[in-house]
Amino acid sequence: MALGRLPYFHVDRTGAAIIGGALMIGVGVLTADEAYRSVDYPTLALLLGMMIVVANLRLSGFFALVARYTVEHAHRPLLLLSAVTGIAGVFSAFFVNDTMCLVLTPLVIEVTASAGLNPLPFLLAVAMGSNIGSATTITGNPQNMMIGSFSGIPYWRFAAALAPSAAIGLVLAVAVIAAVYRRELRAGKRMNIAHRPVRTNKVLMWKSLVVSAGMIASFFIGWPVSQVALVSGALLLVTRRVKPEEVYHEIDWQLLVLFAGLFIVVDGLDKVAIREGWLADVGNLPLSIDTALAGVTAALSNIIGNVPAVLMLKPLLTRVSDAQHAWLVVAMSSTFAGNMTLVGSVANIIVVQRARREGIHIGFGDYLKAGLPLGLATIAAGLLLLRITRP
Repeated sequence: MALGRLPYFHVDRTGAAIIGGALMIGVGVLTADEAYRSVDYPTLALLLGMMIVVANLRLSGFFALVARYTVEHAHRPLLLLSAVTGIAGVFSAFFVNDTMCLVLTPLVIEVTASAGLNPLPFLLAVAMGSNIGSATTITGNPQNMMIGSFSGIPYWRFAAALAPSAAIGLVLAVAVIAAVYRRELRAGKRMNIAHRPVRTNKVLMWKSLVVSAGMIASFFIGWPVSQVALVSGALLLVTRRVKPEEVYHEIDWQLLVLFAGLFIVVDGLDKVAIREGWLADVGNLPLSIDTALAGVTAALSNIIGNVPAVLMLKPLLTRVSDAQHAWLVVAMSSTFAGNMTLVGSVANIIVVQRARREGIHIGFGDYLKAGLPLGLATIAAGLLLLRITRP
């Protein structure tokens, strides 16, 4: 999982999760029925429903329209950096963050090329802003969706606890990137970014916006998030405007399979740990201390990825005294840790790969010199805010 592929084989992380889950059954750690029951279907339903909603918003042109309007009205390099970070963070707060990277990366490359700017700091703002903003809610990223299901924390309470950390994190992102790339962002002459129309489907856009607004309102009211997301996605599939194949193409089916396999692997690990007595004294472990828990989470997130890290910590967190607070610490630190290194988040990889297609290279060191201090600063700020606001 940490390597991304099995050495000398064409087996990626999804394949590794499938193999691991199958072996849990094959060697007798879990029965087939136990394996099927270990899959958290509400999480998969939430992820699938959100993917369908986001796909419709993206296909309608909504994200591209708002992003272009915002960017075209930023007439200074620092203002452009702030606009890119803000728009990535705000939309990622309610919709899966990877989508904003797909939408914003080509736009940023186009705008910076026309303005004669170095695209690197603005591309970093896309990745880092989307990561930070996604920490705000349960629906911001895949690991938060799992945490919402495991912890039972209401949507509104989750948002109330982590929105302040995300807001400060976005400010820190602008400050850190501006400090690292101060030469590129010095106040210069006023930029006039040429207006280019965005192709939109207005009927689909308004329908998607109405459904999305109702979905988010239902989340805050307290209705079951997985059911609301799935029904919202189903409603948007009833349309004459978009072929279903276009929507299905936007769904990350491999991620859904990865989740299912990891659920089985972790449940098998949990069963062995209980049987062998490994978790008898979990309540006395340093993981009950916020700083230690955040450090372990950040390290695991950058070694094996934030989704597997959350699943690895699940058997431990279900046994600590204040599990809900511990889950909030994990949600914050696993998301903010994604900014530390280039491989810390899928959002980062999306930006790098899209930029590479346009001949722009973002190296590990390029990312690290802004990402590492930003990751450490945001996690520290998040821990402080969670401690202050803790009931």
